[in-house]
This record gives sequence, structure tokens and C-alpha cells, in this order.
Amino acid sequence: MILFVDALTVIDFSYLCNQRGAVGESWIVDLTLHGQLNDESMVLDFALVKKQIKKIIDETIDHKLAIAKGVNGNAEIRNDRIELDCQFGDNYHLAMSAPSEAVCLLPSEKVDEPAVIAFLKSVIMPEMPSNVKDIGIELRPEPTTSFYYHYSHGLKKHDGNCQRIVHGHRSLIGIALDGISMPRLQKEWAMKWQDIYLGTREDQVSAAELKHVTALSTDDCFAYEATQGYFELAISQARCDILPCDTTVECIAEYLAYEIKKLHPSQQVTVKAYEGVGKGAVANA
Repeated sequence: MILFVDALTVIDFSYLCNQRGAVGESWIVDLTLHGQLNDESMVLDFALVKKQIKKIIDETIDHKLAIAKGVNGNAEIRNDRIELDCQFGDNYHLAMSAPSEAVCLLPSEKVDEPAVIAFLKSVIMPEMPSNVKDIGIELRPEPTTSFYYHYSHGLKKHDGNCQRIVHGHRSLIGIALDGISMPRLQKEWAMKWQDIYLGTREDQVSAAELKHVTALSTDDCFAYEATQGYFELAISQARCDILPCDTTVECIAEYLAYEIKKLHPSQQVTVKAYEGVGKGAVANA
């Protein structure tokens, strides 16, 4: 017997790619459970699927930075902290120090759908009852023909897992002028922010102020204390955009609306910014 749950959850996370650097991603999780009927004539109660398995996924990889063993650099957990320093792309740099719960270390050479699926199966299956013999996992992006961008960020003021300094999303963007959709502007911003790190000016520090991370002269540097601990990041300026506000989706939408308004002062600007799949904020200027 096969039990299925489509769109069980969405994994919003970032991962390190040796070519692209920190990549914000949002994957929809489809799940199947293969097994025999239990005493309740079920493979597994849907309530348990949604509660137990989603909880494992959330605690394992959601809102974290996924790092494979094949990363071009060093990633080491010391004293319950992750110390990371790596190179990617055309001599770009990223270094991070954070509580170890902010990362997910994968035993694969790279982070991709098959690697994450294998990893999730390895942590979910031991928690399944004996009648469940196997699970199937599909990870898929949101289906769309519109423009989107991959971004990473951290929200110092957030009391939950969004405070982790490098986690991210794959996000659609909608821009309209006087109520008319503007695909050209959507494409421009999607290209500008492709694989971007969105930093907050309030969190920016000098390289000399960093306690754990060694920055290069071409890096932007960030540090903050949050409820989960102390976070530091140094990342190449070319892969970073610093906003004069927090990087919540509400602030991102408002920032984009006012930036676009500068170029189109006589028109009503509407920005629909997404944070991952099916959620976001709308701002007008």
C-alpha cells in the first residue's frame, strides 16, 4: 500500500554551491509512504505524517545553510559553532561563524535534490513505525513561467529560525505600473538579485570588528547577536546588496516599490514580493 501527501511542506533554505555561492532555495516536498496497514487500517495517520515528518524536515534542513562535504573550503563544527570559510565562482569569498544549528552538513559532494532526498530519508526512516517499509520524497520548485530570484538573508530581530544569518528562498516578483504588469522590470530585478545576499545596513560591521571570521578587503561584513546566539558573515561585495532596512519580505516589497518609484515618479507602483512559495507582501508607492 502507498500513502501519498502532496505539498507536505516547503523547505526554505540556502545551500553552498562552488560555482554560485550561497543560493536561496524553496522546494515543495511531496511524500509517499510504502508499507502495510496497521491496526487502524492505515499506513500512517495523516495527522502524524503532517506533524512528525514535517517536524523532522523543519529541524533538519529548513531555514538553514546546507553544506556538502565537497564544498571548496573549510567547514568545521567547534564548540557547538560552525566555522566556515570558502571560495566560489570567480574568486568570490564567503566566511561565516554561527551556532551549529544554523547549518545542515550533508555527506554528499554537492547539494542537489538527490543528495537532500537521500539525507532526509536517512533521518526520517528510523522514526517510522515498523509497518512503513520505505518512503519516497520528491523535491520540486514552485511551477511558474514568471520571473524569480534566489536570495539569502538573516533577520536579527526574528525570534525564530529566520534569525539564522544565511538562509534563503526562491521567490517570485511581480511589478506593476498603474495597474499594468511590467515583465521587463520583473526580469531586471530578478537578474539583479539572482543568487544575492541581502544584508541590512544596521547589521554591517567593519572587518576589524569580526571576532571569528577573517574577511577579505573585497568583502561586506555583518555581525549580530540574536536569541539563538552570535552570528558573523563576510561575503564578497559583488554578491551582496545592502538595504537600508530589515530584509523581511514586507521591507523588501516596500524597498523595491520606492526604488522603482524613483524612475517612474508619475506612475503608481505596485510590488508583489514573495518569500518562498505562496506567501509574501504587497507594497505601493
